[in-house]
Amino acid sequence: MANLNKVLLIGRLTRDPELRYTQNGSPVTNFSLAISSFYTDASGEKKESTDFVPVVVWKRQAETCSQYLNKGSLAFVEGRIGTRSWEDQQGQKRYTTEVTAIRVQFLTPKGQGPEPVEGKLEEEQVEPVLEQSAEAGESSPPPEEE
Repeated sequence: MANLNKVLLIGRLTRDPELRYTQNGSPVTNFSLAISSFYTDASGEKKESTDFVPVVVWKRQAETCSQYLNKGSLAFVEGRIGTRSWEDQQGQKRYTTEVTAIRVQFLTPKGQGPEPVEGKLEEEQVEPVLEQSAEAGESSPPPEEE
């Protein structure tokens, strides 16, 4: 049986990225993307729906995202979806579903900040693609085996 877990998203950051370090010193950055969809309802009225997707980025790419992205930045994220759990301070089991980024591409043109850009972007105006390489040991930590 084949399995596939791949997510491709383009959206704007809802807040500045939060960089922190794990106990073993690995950098990890969290941010959330706002992704809008447009549709026409049954009465013919145009509507907009926005989803907010949490994203986690690991290692060197986490530091780069923290340095160059900010609230309102447009970003392309390629990754995988996962659910993790933990126990809160009251002992309750909590769950979250998030995207673990494998690749992040900055889509806001250099020097233009987080404002939306009209028209087509030139290739040299866009920040470089950051990709984690499994061969280089920069992939995110493997999920826990049960």
